[in-house]
Amino acid sequence: MNQPVAVFTDTDDLDPEPGARLLAEAGFEVRVAGTRDPDALAEAARDAVALIVGYARIDAALLARLPELRILATMSAGYDMVDTAEARRRGVWVANLPDAATEDVAVHALASTLSLVRRLPQADALVRSGGWNAEFTAQPRLPRRASELTLGLVGLGRIARSFARLAAPVFGRVAAYDPHADPAHWPAGVARHDDLGGLAEASDVLSLHVPLTPPTRGLVDGALLGRMRPGGFLVNVARGELIDAEALLSALDGGRLAGAALDVFPVEPPPAEDPLRRHPRIQLSPHSAFLSDTSRRAYVCGPAENVIAWHRTGRPLTPVVDPTPVLRVPVPSPASVEGLAS
Repeated sequence: MNQPVAVFTDTDDLDPEPGARLLAEAGFEVRVAGTRDPDALAEAARDAVALIVGYARIDAALLARLPELRILATMSAGYDMVDTAEARRRGVWVANLPDAATEDVAVHALASTLSLVRRLPQADALVRSGGWNAEFTAQPRLPRRASELTLGLVGLGRIARSFARLAAPVFGRVAAYDPHADPAHWPAGVARHDDLGGLAEASDVLSLHVPLTPPTRGLVDGALLGRMRPGGFLVNVARGELIDAEALLSALDGGRLAGAALDVFPVEPPPAEDPLRRHPRIQLSPHSAFLSDTSRRAYVCGPAENVIAWHRTGRPLTPVVDPTPVLRVPVPSPASVEGLAS
C-alpha cells in the first residue's frame, strides 16, 4: 500500500523538521518543496493528499493540478492565501492555526504601541547620533502619557482580546469595534463601538486585528485616518493590505498621525524603494510578531497535527472549510488541467 504524501510549500524562517517528523511517524511520505512557485508546487505535490501552506498562493489553477489533494493546512491563523471557495468545491478540507501565537502577537502589538507612544525609536536614534535629553525635550512631540490615551481595537478575536487584557492596566481606556463579535460575550472593560468611524474618532491608538477579506482590503483609508484624533498612532500586526499605503503616508506627512508601527506590508518583503520602508515615523518589523521559540515549533507541528487528525478521523482539529456536504468534482483530464494553468 502506498504511503500518503504530505508536502510543505514555503517554510521561510520556519524549520519544518519537527512537523515532518510527526507526519513520518504517522505513516506519511513527507516532502519539503521550499517554494511558492505554482509550477514547482504542482510537480512536488502531484500525488499529495495533504499540503501544508506558508505564504504560497493556492488558487483555483493550482488546485486543478493537484487531483489527489484532500486537505490544506495553513501555518498561520490567516488563510487568505487559499481559494477557499474552490477548495470547498473540490472537496478539499482547509484548516488553520487559530491559537499558535496569540500571546506572541498580542505582546508584539503592545510593545509596538508603547514604543510609539514613548517615542523610543526617536530616543534611540538621538543618543546614537550624539544627542541627549535637552535635544529630546526640544523635539516637536514629547512622549504621551499612556494612562491618558484610548486604545482602539479594530476586531476583537483571540489576539485582540489578549492585547486588551495586557493593555488595560496601562491605557486609560480600551475600546473596540467588531460587528461579528457576540455582544453577550463582549469582554468586560472594553468599550463597544458599533461604528468603525466612531472608534477612530475616539482613539489615540488604532490597532488592526481583522482577517484580510474583500470587505477589509483597504479598510484603513484616507477617510478613516482623517477621523482619528490628531497626533494618533496606527499599529498593524494583521495583514498589510488592510491599509491604503498612500493614505497612511499622507496622514503621516500631513501631521494627522504621529507615527505607525507595521509588522506586515502589501508586498513582503517591501522593496528597498518602498516609501513605507523609508519613512522616519514608521516603526518596522519583518512580519515577526508571531515568532517566539515556542511558536516557531507550533507553526509546523500544528498543521501536521491537523493533517494527522484528518487522516485518522476524517476531520482536522481546526477546520475553516468543511467540504463534506459537497460531492467531489471529477478529476480533470490532463488536457483540461493544462488549459486552466495557461
